[in-house]
Amino acid sequence: MNTVFVPALCAGLLLIAAMPTFSAPAPDAKAAPLVGGQPMAKGSFDGTMDSLAKYRCPEWFRDAKFGIWAHWGPQSVPQEGDWYARNMYIQGSGQNQYHVAHYGPPSKFGYKDVIPLWKAEKWNPEQLMDLYVKAGAKYFVSMGVHHDNFDLWNSKFNPWNATKMGPRRDVVGEWQRAARKHGLHFGVSEHLGASYTWYQPSHGADKTGPLAGVAYDGADSQYWSLYHNPTKPGDGGWLTNGPENQANWQARIRDLIDQYHPDLLYSDSGFPFGSVGAGLVSHFYNDNSERHGGKEEAVYNCKQVSNGHWVQDVERGVLEGISPDPWQTDTSMGDWYYSRHQGYKPPATVIHMLCDIVSKNGNLLINIVQRPDGSIDDDSLTMLHELAAWMPVNGEAIYGTRPWTVYGEGKAAEGGMFQENRQSYSSDDIRFTRKGNALYAIMLGWPEAPAGGQGKAILKAFATDSPFVTGDHPKVQILGSKDHLQFQRTEKGLEIALPPQAPTKYAVVFKITGLKTTDALDAATLAQWRKRLIPGPDKSVSAQPDGSLLLTPDKAELHGSVKVQGEGDKRNIGFWDQPHDFISWDEVKVTQPGTYRVEVQAATIYPTSNFVVEVAAQKLPAHLDSTGDWEKFQTVNAGTIEIKSPGPIPIKITAVPQDWHPLNIHSIRLIKTTP
Repeated sequence: MNTVFVPALCAGLLLIAAMPTFSAPAPDAKAAPLVGGQPMAKGSFDGTMDSLAKYRCPEWFRDAKFGIWAHWGPQSVPQEGDWYARNMYIQGSGQNQYHVAHYGPPSKFGYKDVIPLWKAEKWNPEQLMDLYVKAGAKYFVSMGVHHDNFDLWNSKFNPWNATKMGPRRDVVGEWQRAARKHGLHFGVSEHLGASYTWYQPSHGADKTGPLAGVAYDGADSQYWSLYHNPTKPGDGGWLTNGPENQANWQARIRDLIDQYHPDLLYSDSGFPFGSVGAGLVSHFYNDNSERHGGKEEAVYNCKQVSNGHWVQDVERGVLEGISPDPWQTDTSMGDWYYSRHQGYKPPATVIHMLCDIVSKNGNLLINIVQRPDGSIDDDSLTMLHELAAWMPVNGEAIYGTRPWTVYGEGKAAEGGMFQENRQSYSSDDIRFTRKGNALYAIMLGWPEAPAGGQGKAILKAFATDSPFVTGDHPKVQILGSKDHLQFQRTEKGLEIALPPQAPTKYAVVFKITGLKTTDALDAATLAQWRKRLIPGPDKSVSAQPDGSLLLTPDKAELHGSVKVQGEGDKRNIGFWDQPHDFISWDEVKVTQPGTYRVEVQAATIYPTSNFVVEVAAQKLPAHLDSTGDWEKFQTVNAGTIEIKSPGPIPIKITAVPQDWHPLNIHSIRLIKTTP
């Protein structure tokens, strides 16, 4: 393939000065709280985590259920997918190889030179918003800034922004106007908190080849307003620990809030930066409340259990069961940024995800992938049109609903981050919602009728011995159908004779009225029926023929903000940023007593990390030196343990808080060494 060199930095970029520096303000008990160097908006929230406990999720978000996201920016230009601005600086990666072949080596043509190529010449936010509204979206979220540190608004603090280069348009502002014109709530996403460490490969150089040792453009201090200053030793987690970086983040995201006053703010991380984040979120809540006459209408999303302080977000995955607090799944139709290699979710997958998520008190926010020019392709249009056909018929079971006592029956979706696309559904799989005196049973498939007979649906939760409902005269209808249904309650469930044809594709909704429901069930009865309706994934770990055991991420129970990530043989447990988080395997089936060597495959970019492997109450301290990369795993011999009798045992990994840094866990092996 011929190498094509695109003209380097446009003249306008030469005027860019160094980014302003920020320092956290000195504490002053008498002064009003400062956020980004300015007084916090007045209101109920004072910048402390304690004050965030007063937050209550607004009803508009709980009713909306479905939003669309524009995860779009200059990283779409190469059409090589997500994380291009980082991976183009990692020698040997697929995106690096593409970049070298098409633009030249990153020491000569960097990401700063990609940005001017983003023109967005076919982007029409009004037309797209019209499509999104017809597809059923009730809120819309614009990217504010991704990890590439390129602001999509008229930023006061960052000269690298869309109004000054690239499309030279206020992307956030135009999305905002289109969304509000169409009656949608408007949100913005910020991915800046991770940018400071994420961008550090741009400061490096090739390790091999003719340009080995020649610095990439990120090492040039005149471009640190884009690529950030070099981080200090020990600053390598997902979120920076540098106070100046945190102050920079707070000032810039406050600018985004103050200019566009969104109803929703999303952070691509756990709750960021302690008190710095609490100050920013308090300002956001107060500002939004002031603009709604004192009514709390703001939603803050981050990837951490909320305890009611915000709305938890689950990236590319779902929660296992009903959450008492509203939550959100964020995902994409394909890759996060346009990729010529990407595959798309079919409409059935999106609709089934939506039904599963809503049944558990959640919302679905999905990215519609845009080409570099701002248009969307035929696959995206097909999905939007299919949603536009399904939603008007079945939206009654989605919008404004609340979860029932049980969320469904049949197969369970695997819970946790990055677990989607691991389940297919049939007519045996049901999800429940409720609104007023109506219950909705959403059947995620349509059964084949037996030869010469009539198809049947069986809703097990309505069996005659069900503890959830009482009454003998239910009324049952299928949304979108005028057919009169024959049905009866039996010991098997509510048995419904189906019409010859489903009224809509993908999922069919039964509306059930005339039964009294109860939520006052004792824990034992509820657990018994939940297991009867949805057995759940098997988390047990079975021994190999020689007695050895392999503990993988998919069998683990995750406690805190840790989550499973990666694909194939690179799946691991990561995002372990808090020392109080831990991992456990609660049912490890030992078949042979004896002595076992305990080995852990782990990775970290920090100099060291110390943790403890606890096997059947026996604690083994373990030490990991830097492996140099989050996906470069090293085997740690944690020691040996004695298991005296067969049977299930618990195993968990905990941190040593006083001497610990984040790490990724790939697997644990218990290798039998003696009879």
